[in-house]
Order: sequence, then structure tokens, then C-alpha cells
Amino acid sequence: MGLVSFLSTVPTLLPIAPVPSYNSSRCPIHSGTISCKIDNAGSYEINCVRRRDMLSCFGAAVSMELVAGLSPIPSPFVEAANAADLIQRRQRSDFQSSIKTTLYTAIKANPELISPLLTLALNDSMTYDKPTKTGGPNGSIRFSSEIDRPENKGLSVALSMVEEAKKEIDSYSKGGPISYSDLIQLAAQSALKATFLASAIRKCGGNEEKGNLLYSAYGSSGQWGLFDRQFGRSDAQEPDPEGRVPNWADATVQEMKDKFIAVGFGPRQLAVMSAFLGPDQLATEAKLATDPDVVKWVEKYQRSRETVSETDYEVDLITTLTKMSCLGQNINYEAYSYAVPKIDFKKLKL
Repeated sequence: MGLVSFLSTVPTLLPIAPVPSYNSSRCPIHSGTISCKIDNAGSYEINCVRRRDMLSCFGAAVSMELVAGLSPIPSPFVEAANAADLIQRRQRSDFQSSIKTTLYTAIKANPELISPLLTLALNDSMTYDKPTKTGGPNGSIRFSSEIDRPENKGLSVALSMVEEAKKEIDSYSKGGPISYSDLIQLAAQSALKATFLASAIRKCGGNEEKGNLLYSAYGSSGQWGLFDRQFGRSDAQEPDPEGRVPNWADATVQEMKDKFIAVGFGPRQLAVMSAFLGPDQLATEAKLATDPDVVKWVEKYQRSRETVSETDYEVDLITTLTKMSCLGQNINYEAYSYAVPKIDFKKLKL
């Protein structure tokens, strides 16, 4: 942040630099062009400003930044930039917390939507085409011509929940409407957390209070930091091309492997994403276990789910979902932030 604050002062320093008077009919200097003619002092000129002056201004800006970093006295430039960054982070964090509350409430009321929400996020992401860098988690699955494809059968109910949640979220958003691409991935996150919590409650004999304590103490809630920062995806304006996503229910294990490899994953990620591939995780894992490349990972994650913390399973699943949710996306890290109204202290009555 500090580097940006000082380097951005370079243009304002240029007028301070002495501008040589150079009139040559042989090589006139025009605005917006670079003169490659050397003057009598041996310097190139750039828009009537000599290269040595340009470099001097740039060097001064860098020097100011270094001094600010070493000085015990805070720089007002750096402080202003850092303050703006902190405000944006807080705004995005608060908004995301509200979104998660909305999604938690919706999923708790409709636990049967957990599986289709996971597959909805998977299929929206798996349209990614690595050679052309197109598709991916861009919300294109919201279009009727895409959600009605055979591989998305049964997912319209999950999309309907997302659309209802979006209406509520947009009503309290201060930084503009949330994108479908963000909301679909956040819904998958909330659904996944619900499965983690449900597993902890089962291990506590169905006691919700103890299950919540177990998940808080040993669960993976602290592993979501990177996923939460990838917040600011852009929505596609048209459906992604057909034929990019397998019909997971009918696909062979080799076809599944080929698709995962095509987007940059492998057998390990295929095994850990078994809950995303259909409503019956155990049946999906039994199918995956018939492949020699996948079976060792299936068994590894099954053993992990039997432990108290489920560390290997949950951490690897969160890592894979985080990567999957960003395939081909350029994240806008300023999305959903907004200008804070300035206070006119003159109107305050003390």
C-alpha cells in the first residue's frame, strides 16, 4: 500500500522538474510521443521532460517510500492508504458475515439441499477450459439453457434457494448486488460446514451443544481464510459452452479423472470431492474405489472421517474447494466496498 501511495506522486512531481526549451524543426516533440533525439547535454526527452528528470522523480518517490518504512514517524501517505485498505476489508468482512448468516439459516431450514448445493458449485466451476482459460465459477449455471442440461438435473431447486437468498442479501448490501458466482461458491461453503458440524454432532451421540463444542475445538473452521479472501468474482453474461461437464451419475471413473486432470486436479482431489458428485457419498466412493489411482485416497479420507477432528479430510477438501472456486477467475478485491459518508464537523453541536 505504501509503495502505491508514493509512486502515485511521480506525475505530480514532474512539473517541478526543469523543462528544457528545445525547438527543433528537424525533430519536433508532440504531446504523447517519445522523442529519441539527444539534446546537447546528452539526455533523451520524454514529452518535453528529460529522461534524467523522469528518473530523478521516480527515484525520489522510491526514496520517500524507503524512508517512510524506516522512519519511526508514520507517513501520512502510508497511513491514509492503510486506513482505506482496512476500511474496505472491514466492509467486505462484515458483508460476508451477513451472507453466511443468511445462508446458514436457509440451509438449516432445508438440509436436503446440501447435496445439490455442492454439485451446483462443482458444475458451475467445471465448465473451466484450461487451454482457452474460459468458463469456470462464473455463475453461468443460472441461465435456463445451462441449468436444464442433463448433467445439472435436480440442481434447479438449489439454484432457487440461491436466488431467494440473493434477494435478501441484495436488500441489505451497501456495496452493490452480490454476484451469482460468489454466492454459489459461498453456498457450497455453508453446505460443507453443515456436513462437518453434523458429523461432529453424530460423534457426540446427537448432542448439538457438545457437537458444536467439538467442531469449534477440533474442526476446520480456521482453514477457510484463503477461501474467504477470494471474494469478488464476476458473473458471466451468457451460458458456458456445452459438453464441458460430465454427467457424474453416469460417467465412468476414468471420465471423472480425465475431467479433474483437465482443470488441474488429480485422483486425490477427485476422491476428496466425492460429496460433490452425488447425493450418496458412500455409493460414489465405492465407485471411485474401483480405480487403482483413486482407491488409496478414498480409503485415506474414509479413515480420516472416523477420527475426532477429520483433519486430513476437511483440510484437503477446503483446499480443493478453494482452488476450484477460483478457476479462471480474476478476483476484484475491492468488490462490495463502498464510500463512507464524510462527517461535517461544523454541523455538529457540542
